[in-house]
Amino acid sequence: MLTFTTFAIAALMAAGMVEKGSAAPDFALQSLRGKQVRLSEELKHGPVALVVLRGFPGYQCPLCNRQVQDFIRNQKMFEGERVLFVYPGPPDNLEARAKEFAADKSLPENFDMLLDPDYKFTNQYGLRWDAPKETAYPSTYLIGKDGKVFYSKISMSHGGRTDAAEIAKILNPPPAQ
Repeated sequence: MLTFTTFAIAALMAAGMVEKGSAAPDFALQSLRGKQVRLSEELKHGPVALVVLRGFPGYQCPLCNRQVQDFIRNQKMFEGERVLFVYPGPPDNLEARAKEFAADKSLPENFDMLLDPDYKFTNQYGLRWDAPKETAYPSTYLIGKDGKVFYSKISMSHGGRTDAAEIAKILNPPPAQ
């Protein structure tokens, strides 16, 4: 028997969802700091944590807010790594909405909030949640210097997201005893 989750995952896979072990498609997105960020350039410096938020329309996602605040609170766990948050939405007012979302957050230098107007990135990664007041499935990818995805978690709901400790543990595993 097919469940909604199984059906949704199958639909995403058919739509080109990026999975663990696959090459991460390159992209270039504008950051809230006004610079263009290209994945291939970021990977030259080390692994990248790519966190896809729900963005807007409708409202600012409280779970996205908590997730980003968790990464900021635990920023010391990510010294030496890049953390990129992708904020998707329609182009009209996207930057203003993203600035509203980021207003109470002080992103460290190695973190960036990237804008995904018209869902170009979201579609490229097969993450478009095409339902009223939705934008993208909340997702986290860890991408190695070789451009391959070595961790992937995609939530088919508002919850079930990664937290900073989970990602930091994968990026910086404790030494073997």
